[in-house]
Amino acid sequence: MRPLLIALALTLAAGAAPSLAHAASFDCQRAKAPDEKAICAYLPLNDKDVRMSVLYEINKHTLAMGGRDALQDQQRQWLTERRRCGANRSCLIRLYDRRLGELEKTTERIYHAGPF
Repeated sequence: MRPLLIALALTLAAGAAPSLAHAASFDCQRAKAPDEKAICAYLPLNDKDVRMSVLYEINKHTLAMGGRDALQDQQRQWLTERRRCGANRSCLIRLYDRRLGELEKTTERIYHAGPF
């Protein structure tokens, strides 16, 4: 990542600094669905969830309106897929790795297109 994107990521991460109950991008104390419980119970998934959340927020705040709408639609579809994994860690890891790759590519495109 480039310096500006790193600074933005750190700012977003600091603002969303997780407490133990809020380690993932959602409140683990309120986790009811099997996918959410699995994410909260397994640190590598939790870390992927936090990273995905930060990259998603960076993308959402830097894309133009049409791109932002498409990103939000993709995220909703991805969350539906994640829910289908249930508590299956390998399925969740595979989905997170794919989504992280997509968000990283979008972040790079934003960086190369913008006047940063």
